[in-house]
Amino acid sequence: MLILRLAALLSAAFLLNACDDSPKFEFKIVAGSENQVLEPIVKAFCDDKGIACSVTYLGSLDIGLGLRPGQEATVDAVWPASSIWIDLFDTQRRVTHLQSISQNPVVLGVRKAKAEALGWTKGPVSTADILKAVDAGDLRFLMTSATQSNSGASAYLAMLAAARGKPVLEAGDLDDPATLDQVTRLLHGVERSSGSSGWLAELYVDAFDKGATYDAMWNYEAVLKETNDRLRAKGREPLWAVYPGDGVSIADSPLGFLGRGRGKEVEDFFVELQAHLLTSPIQAQIAQTGRRIALGRAAQAKPEPDWNFDPARLVTAVQMPEPAVIHKALTLYQEALRRPSLTALCLDFSGSMQGEGESALRQAISFLFTPERAAEVLVQWSPKDRIFVIPFSGDVAAVWNGSGTAADQASLLAQATRHRVGGGTDMYACVREAYTRMRPLLATDDYLPAIVIMTDGRSEGDPDSFLASRDPGDQRIPIFGITFGDADRGQLDTLAAATGARVFDGAKDLTGAFRAARGYN
Repeated sequence: MLILRLAALLSAAFLLNACDDSPKFEFKIVAGSENQVLEPIVKAFCDDKGIACSVTYLGSLDIGLGLRPGQEATVDAVWPASSIWIDLFDTQRRVTHLQSISQNPVVLGVRKAKAEALGWTKGPVSTADILKAVDAGDLRFLMTSATQSNSGASAYLAMLAAARGKPVLEAGDLDDPATLDQVTRLLHGVERSSGSSGWLAELYVDAFDKGATYDAMWNYEAVLKETNDRLRAKGREPLWAVYPGDGVSIADSPLGFLGRGRGKEVEDFFVELQAHLLTSPIQAQIAQTGRRIALGRAAQAKPEPDWNFDPARLVTAVQMPEPAVIHKALTLYQEALRRPSLTALCLDFSGSMQGEGESALRQAISFLFTPERAAEVLVQWSPKDRIFVIPFSGDVAAVWNGSGTAADQASLLAQATRHRVGGGTDMYACVREAYTRMRPLLATDDYLPAIVIMTDGRSEGDPDSFLASRDPGDQRIPIFGITFGDADRGQLDTLAAATGARVFDGAKDLTGAFRAARGYN
């Protein structure tokens, strides 16, 4: 009898183990947003191996910052758009097994009718041709921030190389006045910026649904294909791919392992995953998304002549400079060359912010207006920027304004620090005040405008009524939201959706949310 019972227990244990389909372990990947289309390929392999894989999407700078000395590793693999972000920040060389999965030139997609009007569908286009169109007021484009996103950095570095007329930039090239003047003029063509290549493509497509159009967009060749696929499905005209003849930057999509003491089994799984992505069948799948594949691994995607797409076309590639030169170039972009921002910060100082909320807000403002801290993550203000800080509760409490000089930032910080919380919540009053203050400056067309609302609670008023009451000129200003506490995200989402903006979650990290929002202005 004892033997029979023991056999029954062993049999039950065997059945339980056989039915246990829990994952062997978790595997975390952080990737650029342009890789999101490849996530199903990764997840299918993980599921087949019984591994719980998760992919988090961050901007290139954020991925790089996580690799700085002293930063604790929280993921097992990194997959940025380009290896330059690993070269810049992984000075201790913690990332291993690094290999390129695909290649992706950053090119200019121009609305086809606009490209035809400019004569760009008939032959090669140079950076000088693009500059001529920008100078004449015939071209405006979307482009991600060069300091926050790889596609923006790639476009910017190619602009510098073309202006200097050299295949590889050196530090001294960034002191040449003629080079800097040409790139400053090119960047004046930026109509909207962002911290994400994928979000920028969404903005371009969504604009058609709102009855608006943008001229062009700097983005990855493959993202242009994804965008055009969506535009075709909506019956819209495609973007015409322009490959500047004097050079484009090519993202190498490197996938690397970040060891954090989890054992050989985890590292072996990464090596298997990477090898799987580089097999011919999977490379063929990746090629169909519009990404370029190394010669001999698989056939490239078919050309689409109706918008000048051909991933087999040879392009003049800009060589990436040394990390120190890249860092100098990015600092120069943020502090001097980019189109100046015109920003109104609507800050909730209502009574519900008392305590933890007020403390978090003061910390965030301290970060924004302390140049040394903001410069660590390349979101520092430039002297050409214009800033309005507008505290609100049940009404607008004050308006403080200044430029991005160190002295003005110190003054703005001091005034915000002295302000005290109290009263109700009416964020719409603050936005109306922001419009009034921004209109005279927008008449010059020198600035990229944005309103950023930080609030922790439901506001008085209705977003739809507010949006309907705006002056026509105000409608070009995006309204970004930053939530805190139990904020009514619905109201902020409505404002953001109507104005081509987005909402950032500041509940866990208010300072981080403000930093992310700065990447969009």
